[in-house]
Amino acid sequence: MREVSCQLDVVVHRSADLVLTVAPHTAYEVSERLDVRLDGQPVDVIERVDTFGTRRHCFQAGLGRLTVAYAATVTAHRTAGPQPGDDLTYLRPSRYCDSDRLVNVAQSLFAESAPARDTVGAIRRWTLESIQYAPGTTDHLDGATEVFLSRRGVCRDTAHLLTAFARAMGIPARVAAVYAPGLVPMDFHAVSEVLIDGIWWIVDGTGLAPRGSMVRIAAGRDAADIAFLDAIRGQIELVSMTVDARADVLPHDDGVLAVAFS
Repeated sequence: MREVSCQLDVVVHRSADLVLTVAPHTAYEVSERLDVRLDGQPVDVIERVDTFGTRRHCFQAGLGRLTVAYAATVTAHRTAGPQPGDDLTYLRPSRYCDSDRLVNVAQSLFAESAPARDTVGAIRRWTLESIQYAPGTTDHLDGATEVFLSRRGVCRDTAHLLTAFARAMGIPARVAAVYAPGLVPMDFHAVSEVLIDGIWWIVDGTGLAPRGSMVRIAAGRDAADIAFLDAIRGQIELVSMTVDARADVLPHDDGVLAVAFS
């Protein structure tokens, strides 16, 4: 069993249409509570589930102070296999996983003839050894190429680079937002998933939390698809955020053994 939660404090400077993505994927059985308020008054929220099982909570907010409180107990997981077309969708370059710009680099770093699992292992090792985990060194405009050149970033950046390298080597890959029990400091976490033998396997370019206890929130081409809060219209400012994720038992993770969401 896992317990996950988050609290957001947001100022709405201009009336906004907002999309919140903090609830676990539909593959999980959850007991949950979501409370959204504007200046202390409840806000009507509509849940929409996309074709990939990502749960998005949509609402409108006028000017004022917006608070979001979400908490869930995760009790079970149903294996969710790949969707038709995943192998094509997640081979293509995207805004932050610009694999087309990194093909030559990837092919020079990793053996083209190696089995997919070995290639992914080599990409992960290179990422762990070469990219310095350094909060505040990248921003929301930086993609995989910028991270490769600077050799610095956070989980979002390593996930983008690892995903882009995998795609450049012909392996379908995507980025996932997760709750990560054991992560220090605690926050929303980003990892990669690679599609091998019909299963999406978790690959963490930071090694900061055990994969076996992670809870998938959303998966997509890159960070543009998995943001925890999007303003489709209007202007908002995130004042503060807290995230918590706990598991009954934190599994050992050597980073090598293949692990899928459970």
